[in-house]
Amino acid sequence: MLTTREPAVLVLEDGRTFSGRAYGHRGTTVGEAVFSTGMTGYQETLTDPSYHRQVVVMTAPHVGNTGWNDEDDESGRIWVAGYVVRDPAIRPSSWRSRRTLEDELDAQGVVGICDIDTRALTRHLRERGAMRVGIFSGADAELPRPELLHRVQDAPEMAGSALAAEVATKDAYVVPAVGERRFTVAAVDLGIKSMTPAMMAERGIEVHVLPATTTLEEVRGVAPDGVFFSNGPGDPATAELQAELLRGVLRAGIPYFGICFGNQILGKALGFGTYKLKYGHRGINQPVMDRTTGKVEVTAHNHGFAVDAPLDRPTDTEFGSATVSHVCLNDDVVEGLEVRRGGNGGKGRLVAFSVQYHPEAAAGPHDAAYLFDRFTDLMLEFSEVPV
Repeated sequence: MLTTREPAVLVLEDGRTFSGRAYGHRGTTVGEAVFSTGMTGYQETLTDPSYHRQVVVMTAPHVGNTGWNDEDDESGRIWVAGYVVRDPAIRPSSWRSRRTLEDELDAQGVVGICDIDTRALTRHLRERGAMRVGIFSGADAELPRPELLHRVQDAPEMAGSALAAEVATKDAYVVPAVGERRFTVAAVDLGIKSMTPAMMAERGIEVHVLPATTTLEEVRGVAPDGVFFSNGPGDPATAELQAELLRGVLRAGIPYFGICFGNQILGKALGFGTYKLKYGHRGINQPVMDRTTGKVEVTAHNHGFAVDAPLDRPTDTEFGSATVSHVCLNDDVVEGLEVRRGGNGGKGRLVAFSVQYHPEAAAGPHDAAYLFDRFTDLMLEFSEVPV
């Protein structure tokens, strides 16, 4: 583990700075500053492709306790642009640990900073909103602050960024069903986490993971019983290609399930707008109500954008009646959509649904895992009585 703690500095685009010590790889990084409220699960967070080009600030004060293992990665690499912690663990304490968190950050070139007041930084982001940030260690930390601020302000903003294709698979691959194959799903990878196809496979689903730029013809080539759109990074306003693909899926009468970015794309396909949240939802302790059951779930979130859909009424669309199915109890942000055909007031047959949060949460909580069962039930219903 790295033991030398050179000076480091964190510079926000509004000019506020925090002095600390180098953590992880030494050097320079820039990205969007966001904070995560999870007290555990940092390995899953770091390897989540949805964090591409973001500098993650951990609100939990002590990070790195369980080290790094070879089983919990949600993708093939760390995706965060930078990492901010208050007190790094001196040594890991877990029988599953293979190396320290800092060693893994250094090996993968992830620049971080420690020994700063993350509480003050989080409060600043809550008040001012997510913004661009730079972390500078080594020789760069000694450069004049105006020069460092200029580098931060020159970095691209998250609004307007199309990033899904940068993190998605370039080649299609198959995750086989566990046991007997019951269904086939075409999963469009926009930044998919490995736990998602694994949880489908456990339910007898053969998952064909397709690139972000896949076409309707390629989806049809899988002969799917259902279509799935994954989580992913970037501004959903840039995802018109995927929204048009989804419109084709809905016109074809194929059952649909989406997570996170897949929820925002369903919103776009239905004609709703999207917008950037002030500081987003990130962490594994966010309360959401499933309005179809009245139950409250504690859920894992990672989103900086949301769908602008009415909470108080269904909306008639080309594809059926669209309703907000889930809502965040902290701020009434739309956390899920469903589309039904036939009936009145959104009471018809379910044909598509999505959630803004992460039911596949590997680090927990697992309150929302039932949504994968809802998807299999939907495909079963369609297989018996096609729409």
